[in-house]
Amino acid sequence: MPAEAVALSTDSVLGGRLTLRQMVSGHRVGHDALLLAAFAPADRRTAVDLGTGVGSAGLAFLARVPEARATLVEIDPSLAVLAAENAALNSLDGRAQVVTADVATLGRPAGPDVPGKGAADLVLANPPFNADTRHRTSPDEARARAHMADADLLAEWVRAADRCLGAKGVLCLIHRPEALADILAALAKGFGAIEILPVHPRADRPAVRLLVRAVKGRRTPPALLPGLVLAGADGSPTPEAEAVLRDGGALR
Repeated sequence: MPAEAVALSTDSVLGGRLTLRQMVSGHRVGHDALLLAAFAPADRRTAVDLGTGVGSAGLAFLARVPEARATLVEIDPSLAVLAAENAALNSLDGRAQVVTADVATLGRPAGPDVPGKGAADLVLANPPFNADTRHRTSPDEARARAHMADADLLAEWVRAADRCLGAKGVLCLIHRPEALADILAALAKGFGAIEILPVHPRADRPAVRLLVRAVKGRRTPPALLPGLVLAGADGSPTPEAEAVLRDGGALR
């Protein structure tokens, strides 16, 4: 469906540093994309944002790192249109290129010319969760099949990142904590120096997301970083969360 045929909103994020046009219904930009962008190292100059949606993670990274350029990859043409509009809306279109493509085709002969194989030094990835729960009669079967589909999709996205990245390139991804074993298994074939940062809704709650950073071609053992707590006991954002989600700071 063309973007102009659906209801759109224009929203400010990162304390007004980034403005995003997005669909009113369906998936909306949330903390995941902004946390992912904040976790990316600032010394990277050529980024690829896999499954960019309306461009939130890739554009947030560009807003923080003015020396960088990014290729925003999105399979849905209507979302790709919005990503291109958002790049222009934020005066980032000179540093952002939107490519409508399936992540699985990147770096392959039949895939798009851009991003080129081994051309990036950073890949951002926010893989879809619960990829295959439709049309299942049994809830248990649906969960099992969803897990299998998620694991397969995650491995496919990691392989695509591997093709896009040059030597010592960095992959940053965000996923659910229950996918940790699948994440480590997917990264084991080509990545090391893995850093894992848990994200907690409150200090007394289990993590709801994992931010993961890994380096292509390294074999250094994984490291578990101190977690990020999003809100205090009264529900107000923590200073650490505010520094990232409002002030546009980096997650170390």
